[in-house]
Amino acid sequence: MGISIAANKVPGVRAALAHDLHTARLAREHNDANVLALGGRVVSGEAAIRMVQVFLTTAYLVGRHQRRVDKISAIEKQERAEAAKR
Repeated sequence: MGISIAANKVPGVRAALAHDLHTARLAREHNDANVLALGGRVVSGEAAIRMVQVFLTTAYLVGRHQRRVDKISAIEKQERAEAAKR
């Protein structure tokens, strides 16, 4: 979980922690995640490979999910503007 928290501090990154194929797919479909975080102690190597394959081949669905992604982008833009003032 820690790596997804750290990765999300980087502008433009939308990291998602996934536990299985379903959460890896939803990370892309619903959140347009561009970084996949996996727990090394809870996900086997074989499962991790399958999850990465699903993540990389799943398209973002846009539609009703775009509002959420836009809100995330707006927060990020605001943070960059505030950081530039400091």
